[in-house]
Amino acid sequence: MIPDHAISGAFGERTLQIIEHHLLRLYSISEMNRKMEEMKLESMTEMGTIDSSFLEEVKKRSGENLSLCYQCLKCTAGCPTAPYMDIRPNNIIRMIQMGMKKEVLGSSAIWFCVYCQTCGTRCPNEIHIGVLMDALREMAMEEGIAAKEKNIHLFHEAFIQSVRRGGRAHEVTMLMDYMLRSRDLMTGSLFPGVKLFLKGKFPLLPSFVKGRGEIKRIFEKCTKGK
Repeated sequence: MIPDHAISGAFGERTLQIIEHHLLRLYSISEMNRKMEEMKLESMTEMGTIDSSFLEEVKKRSGENLSLCYQCLKCTAGCPTAPYMDIRPNNIIRMIQMGMKKEVLGSSAIWFCVYCQTCGTRCPNEIHIGVLMDALREMAMEEGIAAKEKNIHLFHEAFIQSVRRGGRAHEVTMLMDYMLRSRDLMTGSLFPGVKLFLKGKFPLLPSFVKGRGEIKRIFEKCTKGK
């Protein structure tokens, strides 16, 4: 075990206070969300209204066998955005199993997934929640269910169009596209963005992958028949 004075000396008292405050805040948010989720699940269980058709539809569209989930919580424990979700990743699966279609498709959680693949890597049954979230977002859009988070669908569209143009995301043109679509100037991210730009993290001109023809075929295949 590392002594407290060694940690304090390495980081400084002020830094440790900030870290502690941030961790307590995340824990508080997570606990509040957990209690709300448990209340929803208990309510559905008491009502005894479980419809398996939603589970089968999601399994078919995502290709993920959600029936294998036994709630080990490894997905939620590793998810970087779980503390900010209204429904945790493991409970998304549980609610799908219980047929809670309206609650799942109307949640913020399905839009908060950043597809880091931590969940799929950790899952003992190889359930990739990133793929699942993509399928749920598609279903929500098809059914006309608006995302709770303002303009988040426009951000997703800007990202996809950036990948479609060059085979990889280019932050500068992607954010310009998003701001034009949403009229959101993202003032809260202005100064951090300038700092990253000055450090060369945001290249002014986009770079393109060699296999742009293959990228084009992938998009054509995905949009065929839509």
